[in-house]
Amino acid sequence: MREQIEAFLDSLQEGKGYSNNTIIAYRNDLGQFLEFLWERMNVSSWGEVNHDHLAAYVECLRNDHEYASATVARKVAATKSFFRYLLDQQLVQNDPSATLDSPKVRKYLPTAISQEEVERLLNAPAKDHSARGLRDCALLELLYATGMRVSEVVALNVEDINLAEGCVHCANRVGKTRQHLIPIYRRAAEALRAYLEQSRERLLRRAGREEPALFLNHRGRRLTRQGLWLIIKKYAEEAGITSPVTPHTLRHSFAAHRLSSGADLREVQGLLGHANVSTTQLYAQIGQEEPGLRSEGRPRTR
Repeated sequence: MREQIEAFLDSLQEGKGYSNNTIIAYRNDLGQFLEFLWERMNVSSWGEVNHDHLAAYVECLRNDHEYASATVARKVAATKSFFRYLLDQQLVQNDPSATLDSPKVRKYLPTAISQEEVERLLNAPAKDHSARGLRDCALLELLYATGMRVSEVVALNVEDINLAEGCVHCANRVGKTRQHLIPIYRRAAEALRAYLEQSRERLLRRAGREEPALFLNHRGRRLTRQGLWLIIKKYAEEAGITSPVTPHTLRHSFAAHRLSSGADLREVQGLLGHANVSTTQLYAQIGQEEPGLRSEGRPRTR
């Protein structure tokens, strides 16, 4: 599949005289798209790509990577141009990007769920006292307590959690001009302690080897992004939440609820790891009717 990308780039450079900078941008964009297809969609040829794959990719760019609309539009344009080339070269039978709308160059308002829905979601694993149930409780609590990205949560190691200080060290942000020590409220800390003391060792024994990862799957290995998505989907259904819920929904909800409760914009920017405060400002536009969070964390309803 990479060979077709390089052939396409050669056609742009030699046939159309595109600049080196443009070729580099196209190579990066299409390389990112290819990795998404391999890692998330299990696609092994360009002929297998359909409209749903492309729609999922655009959603990933918006939510997982939080790219600006202009960046998403550029990446979509590169993908559409590439598929036109594949069609012209008769390397695919149809163009799955033909009906894919290019994003308007604007900021998309994040989607959050209410605090009542968050509470139902976080309570969903409570009835399951198995090793995985305790893990899932800690995982959901941590996602909402910190607003961390999916990639950041699955990358956490046990040593990144400091329950005595009530904070988590987000190693992915070290070296950036962003806050990498994120405080966690008491209930999240309690869920993490229960998981570490009662559950993680049971999961780890299934691997038969040491594993530094904080969150483990049923085989005792590091929980993957895909595994985390399935966990969220399961408990959203059990909680009876009809609106779409992804791991990123909890990140959006965390930010919206913090701001609606009166938190400082710059503080929330630091917690989310946003480079620009304008990205964080979007969250101030949602969740205005939500009641404020208490100082020690989210309100208790159980």
